[in-house]
Amino acid sequence: MRTDLPVYIVNDAIPDFIAFCRERGLSRFMLVADTNTYPALGQRAEAALRDQGWDVRTAVLAGDDVIADARYIMQTMLAADSTPRTYVAVGSGTLTDISRFISHRSAQKFISLPTAASVDGFTSIGAPVVVDGAKITYLTHGPLAVFADLPTLCAAPRAMIASGFGDLIAKITSVADWELGHLLWGEPYDAMIAKRSRDAAWAAVNRLDSLANAECDGVQTLMEGLIESGFCMLDFGETRPASGAEHHISHMWEMMLLREGRHSVLHGAKVGVAVIISAQRYDAIKAMSRAEADARLARAALPDRDAEIANIRQAFPHMVDEVAGIQAPFLDISEADFAALKAAILENWAAIQLIAATVPSAAEVTAWLRRIDGPTTAAEVSLSDAEYDLGKRYGHYYRNRFSNAKLSRLLGIA
Repeated sequence: MRTDLPVYIVNDAIPDFIAFCRERGLSRFMLVADTNTYPALGQRAEAALRDQGWDVRTAVLAGDDVIADARYIMQTMLAADSTPRTYVAVGSGTLTDISRFISHRSAQKFISLPTAASVDGFTSIGAPVVVDGAKITYLTHGPLAVFADLPTLCAAPRAMIASGFGDLIAKITSVADWELGHLLWGEPYDAMIAKRSRDAAWAAVNRLDSLANAECDGVQTLMEGLIESGFCMLDFGETRPASGAEHHISHMWEMMLLREGRHSVLHGAKVGVAVIISAQRYDAIKAMSRAEADARLARAALPDRDAEIANIRQAFPHMVDEVAGIQAPFLDISEADFAALKAAILENWAAIQLIAATVPSAAEVTAWLRRIDGPTTAAEVSLSDAEYDLGKRYGHYYRNRFSNAKLSRLLGIA
């Protein structure tokens, strides 16, 4: 784990938080929480800051489904003033993203005080923000430091712990996708970062029983893994170490729910269900002989641009042109390049199966999620079977990456 960005996962994080602020000469703050995280940790952090005689303004965001969108970003900005302040994000993914985005755009810094080990974005530089129904990740900045109060993390709702686990085990499939993309699509790759990301996921799997019981040693391992995943993205400069086909599917589902004004299920919960989809595809690849792959590739047809745009319109109706632009290398692939891609798949079939072998079976992933009371079905993440299938079929359009979804399409894997 990197050490240049201070991370504290301790039994009482507030004294370390105060000491850090004093050492850095920080004395003006904008604390951002919601109606759940404020009583959980925000009130204590605010009182500790005020006890130092420091200037603190506070935004406590209300609502059943606080998201990083224009509404809540504006609410937070209205609670601020023109004084330069260090933002203090007290919460998990959404509150961190709101604080990260506003502090970056206003040339301020922010500090993260997580209240649940539910996502891997605490140390990343990307802020996913919902704009006109589309989820767009903006390049921002990482926190000055992270102060995770372990008793608060352990007391978080079990659903949030399961969400963090779902987000973390996704690194197993995302790294496999990353290796596929490097092998077959020429995507940039770093073997050391890939290993770090994968190891962080397996460390949590190895503490599954402890996590299932919300024991603090397991929760600490989970939080360390999520922080490390964020560092992997920070070190690589983009999301490939932590986001593969499973995240693309989840993003599509999330935007669908947001457009329709439906409650947005926890990010990691949706990701965990999508990990099962990726694992099913890798199961099929593991079971496929080279001869069968050859026969299937011979039947693979060159993408039809008009048909692909129609698919994109079904999946991403609010951002058709943007997604079509992202997918241009795939939509406009020439016959010669398409033939070369199929030849590369066949030539590297042994290496592809080795990559697939790093992914646990769909049955194993399902058992892990059930053990931790995480969702495993469409209905459990508020999706119909048709919506589930739409994400499974078309989620890959969200990024120009050669994931298991693209490979499965060429191989005729459902």
